[in-house]
Amino acid sequence: MKIKTKQWLLLCILCAVFLSGCAGDTSKEETAPAPKEESAETITFEAMDLEGNAVTSEICADSRLTMINVWATYCNPCLSEMPELGELAKEYKAEDFQLLGIVSDVLEEEDEEMLAYAADLVEETEADYPHLLLNESLYKGMLQDVSAVPTTFFLNKEGEILDVVVGAMDKSRWKEKIDGLLEDL
Repeated sequence: MKIKTKQWLLLCILCAVFLSGCAGDTSKEETAPAPKEESAETITFEAMDLEGNAVTSEICADSRLTMINVWATYCNPCLSEMPELGELAKEYKAEDFQLLGIVSDVLEEEDEEMLAYAADLVEETEADYPHLLLNESLYKGMLQDVSAVPTTFFLNKEGEILDVVVGAMDKSRWKEKIDGLLEDL
């Protein structure tokens, strides 16, 4: 019973954080680039994806650039951009670029109905890339300061944050952002 209480409390806190804002489309992109010196923040986490596979922050080493898009099942701007994100995920070589999603309002140990709902949204939007389920490790590792969804992080091979974008963008703006970051690596 004690574990269920902790999970419920964590869910309430996380929902309050994420329900506080849905960023919508950004006509003017908000970014918070990390410094390119040794003090760049490195992200670490362990999580499960929607298919039940274990994923750690070591996945960043698989590509020069990793884009992590934090979204929510209730967020229309999030869901609206996911089809184009799915297209982008297919357009780059895996060694150069990979895309991950984090379902910010579905916990790892959520009931089957909520997990199925999130999986259905991923299928409907054709966002064919891994989607991680929220847990304490993800929250503490990178989501503590997220105040709106979608929020997108860009990380290098070492898991260092290169840039953060709050809000949704269309495919051409995402492509411009990705290509610019890849050029700088």
